[in-house]
Amino acid sequence: MEPRRFPGHTHWYHETLSTLDIHAAPLFPEAADVDDRFLLGLAAECNSDLQSVLHQSGPALLASRRLYHLLFPERLTTSPAQTLTLYDRLSSALIVAQVTGIQRLCNHYAARLNPLTGPDPSRESNRRLTLITEFSRQLASQPGVIDNAALLRLHEAGLTTVDIITFSQIIGFVSYQARVVAGIHALLALPVRWIPGMTMPQDAEPPRPHDRWHSDLTPVEQRHACPQQLEILARCQKKSIFRENSALLAHDAPVLDCLNLLFCSLEAQRKTPQGALAGAVSARINGSATCFYRYAEGKLRDALQQDVEQAALVATVKEQAVISLAAQLTRSPERFSAAHIQPLKEQGMDLQSLFGLLQLTALACWHNRLMLALGSTEASGAKTA
Repeated sequence: MEPRRFPGHTHWYHETLSTLDIHAAPLFPEAADVDDRFLLGLAAECNSDLQSVLHQSGPALLASRRLYHLLFPERLTTSPAQTLTLYDRLSSALIVAQVTGIQRLCNHYAARLNPLTGPDPSRESNRRLTLITEFSRQLASQPGVIDNAALLRLHEAGLTTVDIITFSQIIGFVSYQARVVAGIHALLALPVRWIPGMTMPQDAEPPRPHDRWHSDLTPVEQRHACPQQLEILARCQKKSIFRENSALLAHDAPVLDCLNLLFCSLEAQRKTPQGALAGAVSARINGSATCFYRYAEGKLRDALQQDVEQAALVATVKEQAVISLAAQLTRSPERFSAAHIQPLKEQGMDLQSLFGLLQLTALACWHNRLMLALGSTEASGAKTA
């Protein structure tokens, strides 16, 4: 499945959607072999100041690299409980990269996908790949539209509960990766070399304060959990961020463990007023009520609940800068630039704090997608997506 760009219509295409000759495809095989598969070689382009920031952010970046290798190993053996192939994983990652419009990611995932053999051409395989592609695109671009019916369609196509958990983590991870990469480009005042992503979707409907999240899939029961799952659950259930969904995410326990490490490494940033505001903005745009009320606080909460732009009108100058940064990075990372960072620099925020804020916003976008993909909210007995 190769990325393709049509002259005069610069979008990436899968081979199944293209009629151009194979020799016209701008494939970059070297993009698959980069040493750092999270930042995709971007660290080498950083100046000394940003190199120092990346060094201080070592725990978060290490957890991110480990997550990449868990989700996209060199080789993968499937089983009746875990049917996602490496082709499934990388094709989904490429879809998310296309949605975000970050060309560095498109180059990498297309290059890794290119040598792999696709599924057989049966009707069942085609339907399965179509549903995986559709779910990937929707969760990456408009997470609020995912509902229980979408999960049922994946089940009907043969995906197991473990598959769906891992699949959702893959989409969330690449969404997070794209925003960290876009943020570093902006810190370096470099263009992200973007290709047109999806049309910017509208923000989700306002959250309701009394909505309660519940899982749409069966969580891991302690009596059936393996020792690794029990050990990881014991660590994660103590964290408020995983209060609702740790038993569900434990279906893919190694990924949950690394995700927990990533959240722990950004805990100090998450507790700052700027970090909490950025998390609330992302949750409001994406439509995760649970995440929104975990982050939102103070006088801005009611204004944010109604509309992000309205909240900016009643915010302080520094809060306006945080809202602008988080909103742009959440909505359209391929158009994120140094202009969205400059106001916070003018307010005196140092480079390390800026990078932490970018990481946290990106991570919030991942967590929003997990909550929206794997569960529903309920108020007064009525179930909503």
